[in-house]
Amino acid sequence: MPVTGASSREPIKLLVLEGDGIGPEICSATVETLRTVDSLLGLGLAFTNLPVGFAALEACGSTFPETIMPAAKQSDGVILGPVSHNDYPPASEGGLNPSGELRKRLDLYANIRPARSRTGLPPRCGSHVDLVIVRENTEGFYSDRSMFVGPGEFMPTPDIALSIRKITRTGSTRIVEAAFELAARRRKKVTVVHKANVLRVTDGLFLECARAVAAKHPEIAYDEKIVDAMAALLVRDASVFDVIVTTNMFGDILSDQASEISGSLGLAESLNAGADHAVAQAQHGSAPDIAGRDIANPTALIGSAAMLFDWLGQRRSDARLIRAAALIQTGLEQVIAEPAHRTGDLGGELGTRAFTRHLIEAIEREAKAAT
Repeated sequence: MPVTGASSREPIKLLVLEGDGIGPEICSATVETLRTVDSLLGLGLAFTNLPVGFAALEACGSTFPETIMPAAKQSDGVILGPVSHNDYPPASEGGLNPSGELRKRLDLYANIRPARSRTGLPPRCGSHVDLVIVRENTEGFYSDRSMFVGPGEFMPTPDIALSIRKITRTGSTRIVEAAFELAARRRKKVTVVHKANVLRVTDGLFLECARAVAAKHPEIAYDEKIVDAMAALLVRDASVFDVIVTTNMFGDILSDQASEISGSLGLAESLNAGADHAVAQAQHGSAPDIAGRDIANPTALIGSAAMLFDWLGQRRSDARLIRAAALIQTGLEQVIAEPAHRTGDLGGELGTRAFTRHLIEAIEREAKAAT
C-alpha cells in the first residue's frame, strides 16, 4: 500500500561522520542500506560526508574540525561512526572527542539505548529481553561535558585527583520526562536507577525530580532501584524491565550490560537526541584491531540509523520515515534470525559487505510483500 506522510518533499539532509577503526566500513554499510530504503520509499535522502577523528587530525590538525558544527546544525540528522577518542592527543593539540562535542553543542540530553533479544539468538541469561535505557547525556561524572570552562577532573596536588559530578534540576527533569514519554508508547513502566544511599545530594536531587515527574503520570507504573542491585537484577531476569532511566555514567554501564545480556554488544543501537537534533551512534567502540578486514558487524549502526528515521518521522508525522525505520528493523531481524547470514561475532561466517547484501535483499522482499 502506498506510504503517505508530511506534505513537504524537501531533501532529508544526513551528515555522515565515519570516525575511526571500523567506522568507515560500518558507515558505508549503513549508507548503502539507507540508499536502498530511499529508492523504495522516495525519502529524498541527501548525504554529506565530513571527516572526524584521526583522518581529520591528519588533514587539518583537529579530530573535530570547525566545519562539523555548522554542517550538523543544518542537517536533519547525523550518523556518527565509532571514534578512538582514548587514543587522541590532548585537546590542546587538537584531540577533541567528536561524540562528546556533538552531545554538548547540540544539547543531545537523551541517550536512548534499547536492548532486546533477537529471533534465533537467545539472551545470554534469563528470559526474553525488551527494554530501553534512557541515559542522561550531558552532565553527571563525565568530565568533558560537566563544566562551562575547563574539564570536570583536576589534580590540586600531584597526589590528589578530583572529579566533579554535576546534576541539575533541569537536566534530571527533562530526561525523566523523556523516559515517561517513551514508556507511554511501550509497556507503561519506568524504573529509576540511582545511588542516593551514598550520593545523597546529587542523586537525591535526581530522585526528587523523578518523583515529581512520576506524580504527573499515574497511568505509568513507577519504581526505583539502587544501581548495584539493578546490575544484579538485569542478570537475574531483564525481562521484567521496560524503560529504565538514570544518570550518565550509570546509564553508560548498565546499557552495555543489558545489550550483552540480550544477545551481543554488536547489536546495540543508540540514539542521542535533544529538542532539535539527533545523532545515530552505535554503542560499541571503534575496534581498530579488526579495521579494514571486512568482518565488522554493522547491525548496531544500521539500527541506530533506523532509530533516527523513527525519531524524525514521529516529530514530523511523516509515515515514510516511520515506515523506513520499520523496514530496516524488520530486515535486521530476519537476517540475524538465520545463522548462515550472521557475522563472525554472532557465530556466523559473513563479513560486513556480505551481511549488508543479505540485509538489503531482506528489506526489498519486505517492501515488495507490503505493496
